[in-house]
Amino acid sequence: MYPSPEQIAESWRKEYEKAPETLAKMEEIGTLAAAFNANVDSVVRFSGSDLQARINQAGMSLADLENIPTRGIRRPEDILRGIFRCFTLGIAEEWTAEDPEIYQWMKKELGTRKLQMGAQAGIIANTMSLTGIKRVIAHVASLPALQAEQFFKKNNLLSFDESGVLKPAYQIDRPGEEASVHWIIEFSKGDSLEIEGKTFTCPKSNRFIATYDPVLFNLVIDPHFTDFTFREPVDYIILSGYQALSENNNGTALVKKTIPVIKQWRQKNPRPVIHLEIASTQDTAVRESVARLIMPLADSAGLNEREAIDFLEVLGQQTLAEECRRQPSPENMFKALAAIKKETGCPRIQLHMFGLYMTMQDKNFPISPAADRNGMVLAAAAAASKALTGQLASYRDLTAAVSMPVSQYGIEGLKKLSAFLADENFLLTGLGSYSGCDVIAVPAIIIDHPKTLVGMGDTISAFSLLGAR
Repeated sequence: MYPSPEQIAESWRKEYEKAPETLAKMEEIGTLAAAFNANVDSVVRFSGSDLQARINQAGMSLADLENIPTRGIRRPEDILRGIFRCFTLGIAEEWTAEDPEIYQWMKKELGTRKLQMGAQAGIIANTMSLTGIKRVIAHVASLPALQAEQFFKKNNLLSFDESGVLKPAYQIDRPGEEASVHWIIEFSKGDSLEIEGKTFTCPKSNRFIATYDPVLFNLVIDPHFTDFTFREPVDYIILSGYQALSENNNGTALVKKTIPVIKQWRQKNPRPVIHLEIASTQDTAVRESVARLIMPLADSAGLNEREAIDFLEVLGQQTLAEECRRQPSPENMFKALAAIKKETGCPRIQLHMFGLYMTMQDKNFPISPAADRNGMVLAAAAAASKALTGQLASYRDLTAAVSMPVSQYGIEGLKKLSAFLADENFLLTGLGSYSGCDVIAVPAIIIDHPKTLVGMGDTISAFSLLGAR
């Protein structure tokens, strides 16, 4: 018998009630290592009128804004093109600038008024240090005082000084190193602007990221970090940082440079669980290298719907990519998830989309589907808490939103996925099977007016994996 709306809501309310208990179990984790990218984020909020004023000031036409030969920053106008694209589509993208003059322009025009920890490894390290994990080791290629100030003042959150001494990250100031600053331009759902008499309304709160980061462009790896993680016991390794690489700067060679490092982690006994967090990777050659060379070495990978579509394109799945681009429905994005898993062979892949998280994993994956669901529910609660409060800064913050109702949007997405899998019970449990794999899905809590969206995907992926205990 098809479950009623009341049964569905009650079933997921009970799952969310477990989130604090799931969080408490994370204290059992000994060591998490996060690599390779940490930087300083300068967060700037753009209203529709702000963007419209800047476009008018630059004298750009609608044709200028929509003509995007490459998703990169070669001149200041490209930043406006990127913001306009993400604003009007309600999507998140990261574009890179390689010219130091553009960097100086961003410092002057976009400013550095609100600074916080940035990049996947840095954000994950900060957030995970709040959970009670005994040691969180952060890889930081450049760690002057400005960067160190973005780390939480937690004694379990560690990195390496210039001599390779492991100490609380917030206490470190490596001489002669300069912090990398990335600009996060946020915008809100429902805001609008007018260009040439045409009104554009933002369909979803999101952000555009403008990056200038020579350390990340060259994927500098701290030998003190790798020596430590080769030598010491590590339970989990979360890695990212490939997204800013460019084939113009030996991008695929830099991707390949990390393969021996990952292989050495895989040979450790006991071997850590290695998770790859995907980010918006504009260079197609680099994206294909990550998909073909790094994902097969990882135990787990996480990505959002936009990143999934981009990866389909380099995995020979252009038709499906176009179908998902036209209609990023739960059914289509699940097909994308299944195709990426098949093409890469990665044992566990999670796709987080608005209102719904989906995971496919091998039947023999060391984390059970039920445990994975616990982690995903905790992730949904933590992500909602981050959107609600604007910053996860204490243990209590991590489950601040846990009692809020699961979104109807997420439930509707789960219904569509349940119909696709032809499994009515999936609506109540979020547990099923497809193509010889376990499938886990969780409807999320949605905050209508989020205070921030920065690092949301990183938060979801990290809690989903590490909370699955």
